[in-house]
Amino acid sequence: MQIFTTGRSFWSEREINNAERKKMELVFHQCDVGKKGYLSREDLKIAVVMLFGYKPSKSETNILMENGADCPGVPLELFVSLMEKKMSAEDPYEKTRQIFSAFDVHCRGFLKLDDFKSAFKRVAPRLPKRTVLEAFRYADQDSDGHISFKDFENVISYGLANICSSTGATK
Repeated sequence: MQIFTTGRSFWSEREINNAERKKMELVFHQCDVGKKGYLSREDLKIAVVMLFGYKPSKSETNILMENGADCPGVPLELFVSLMEKKMSAEDPYEKTRQIFSAFDVHCRGFLKLDDFKSAFKRVAPRLPKRTVLEAFRYADQDSDGHISFKDFENVISYGLANICSSTGATK
């Protein structure tokens, strides 16, 4: 296990669990237009967006494509291997910070109920208002009407742990 620093915190390269591996395979099959058995350059870009939420740069795409030298694209086994390396090197603190920042549209450093409602309206418009209110109350651990980053981080960590255990995925 390798240790990395991000300036403020220490984190270790983590192992990919079975649920994440299955998600990579599912994304591969969804992006394999024409069921060729490999991802073309455009297919690969879409797959990275689906897994990581950003469009890879031209140079990143070139590097990923170069790994499939004997093939006109990136086959499943290579895709999973490349994405495992990429995912295991992600900083989970930074990912949580990005999500929190997306919710905190007023840049206050905390979330109010209106921020929460607005964010959920964008990502899950059919979610009942009662569920959003319950989620807010659950995350607002000290009941001050504000969700600090620490509150948010605790809820995200708890949710990820429960998702992994309920799917039978292990680290």
